[in-house]
Amino acid sequence: MISAVLFDLDGTLADTAPDLGLALNRLLAEEGRPSQPYEAIRPIASHGARGLIGLGFGIGPEHYDFARLRARFLDLYDACFCEETRLFDGVTEMLTALTDRGLVWGIVTNKPARFTDPLIAALPLPSIPLAVVSGDTVGVAKPDPRPMYHAAELLGIAPENCLYVGDAERDIEAGRKVGMTTVLADYGYIAESDHPHEWGADIRIAHPLELLAHLPTQRV
Repeated sequence: MISAVLFDLDGTLADTAPDLGLALNRLLAEEGRPSQPYEAIRPIASHGARGLIGLGFGIGPEHYDFARLRARFLDLYDACFCEETRLFDGVTEMLTALTDRGLVWGIVTNKPARFTDPLIAALPLPSIPLAVVSGDTVGVAKPDPRPMYHAAELLGIAPENCLYVGDAERDIEAGRKVGMTTVLADYGYIAESDHPHEWGADIRIAHPLELLAHLPTQRV
């Protein structure tokens, strides 16, 4: 029986792509490079600084300039992390319904705690997550299963009694590794080049409120 729901943050609970894109384009302007359109940024947003720097500069972590650009990107994002970020339509109602049903919820994200904690505080969430695990909380990030185990431990609920909702392949992989029921948020940051039908999610939803049909009406 599902007793708890865990969520990814970017692209699942919150639409953070506008502010991530703003930070990227400010960095590109500083470096004398052309800006990237939002249509290119949105599907990459879940991949964080690595993906966005790859989009804007065509380099990866092995490049000598990557660390400098990443550090500057994070500083720029720090200045605008909740200017345009919003909860996805239906998230407030969905979380309220979870609480009404006696289910607990939490967040497992690859976002560094430097941004996770203030963003959660700034968003108009209808209730407080009882577990928050960031990308640097346990020293490793998804798809490693350890953040998932840690979240379940914080909730005091066995992983197999948790449902995990995310919009990236690594979310589904991490959830499956620990025996959680996995839900793919099709409304999130999924690129045309992705193959979500191959990720093995147990459930797929096109809107946050669709999740409620897959949850018990009350906690047992």
